[in-house]
Order: sequence, then structure tokens, then C-alpha cells
Amino acid sequence: MTDTTNPPRAGFRSFQESTKEDWALIMVQRGELEAALPDRILEQFEYLRNDYGGFPVDRLEHSVQTATRAERAGRDDEYVLCALLHDLGDPLTPYNHPDVGAAVLKPFVSEANHWMVAKHGIFQGYYFWHHLGGDRNTRDQYAGHEHYERCEEFCSEYDSPAFDPSYDSNPLEHYEPLIREFFGRNPWR
Repeated sequence: MTDTTNPPRAGFRSFQESTKEDWALIMVQRGELEAALPDRILEQFEYLRNDYGGFPVDRLEHSVQTATRAERAGRDDEYVLCALLHDLGDPLTPYNHPDVGAAVLKPFVSEANHWMVAKHGIFQGYYFWHHLGGDRNTRDQYAGHEHYERCEEFCSEYDSPAFDPSYDSNPLEHYEPLIREFFGRNPWR
């Protein structure tokens, strides 16, 4: 068991000086870091709670509502997970939040779902950018891309309508087993 108040540390000052023993020590603590990933993902959702940003629902409700809509439409677990996490980075990086969600998901999901999350911000812009003086058709730069229709459908069917305060969404706790399943495994093994 690692002493969390004063855990042992490697002795090198650069990777060139590192030893096999240093890396054995690091990998033990790396295992603890990886094992705690589902809990850290769940903690991030707390930053979405009560954060309305002017929207009709808070960001947590938007996230669970998007996932609930996808789940009720019969989408598979990986897609539902992507729907749940698509805006997870919004409070931290409002200018490029899709990149954060996509980066978190990348090792755990298919290329198609990763692309969908990474590009959803541009596709979602179709519904409102013209109100802000922007080009709602910016998504057309991806016309012909193999995942264009997937992302377009995600935004039109699940993301865009997920601001309904009267919608009966599943609670975040409903998705905890899914989060633990996906983020509790090592994608590199």
C-alpha cells in the first residue's frame, strides 16, 4: 500500500538518468491513478451542476438529457457514453470544449464516435451561429467526410433538443456503471 501523505518517489532528475527501479515505482502509482479514473470523470460532472450559462437547463442536465435521448433511441453504450461526455470540458475550455471531451474519450471509443464528439461544436453551430452573425454552414467544410452524417444526426437528434426543462432525464447515477465500465479498463492492454 502506498503512503498517500508521503509516497515514495523516483530519484532521477531527467529521464536519461532513470532506472528500472524508478519506473517500477512510478508504474505502481500509475496503476492507482488509472484505477481512480472513473471517480475523476464523475467528479468532473459536478462542475456542470448548477452551471446554466443562460441556458434553460444546467450543463449537467443537458449532458444527461443528451445521453438519455440517445439511450432511449437504442444507441449502443459507447455512443451513449459519448453523448454523456460531449460537453464535459465546457466549464474548463469554453472556446474548444469539444476537444476536451474528445481527448478524454479517444482511447476508449471508436474513431467514428471520437470524430463525432470532436466536431460536434461546429455541427451544433448550424442551429444558432447565424443568430450571432456567424456562418451556420461552417460544418459544410466536412461535407463528404465518412462521419459527417453521424455527427449531423447526433446534433439534430440528441444534442440540440437536450435543453428541455420538462424532459424526464435519467439521473447521472444511472450512467455511473457505464462510466466505470469504460474508464475502468486499460485501453492499451
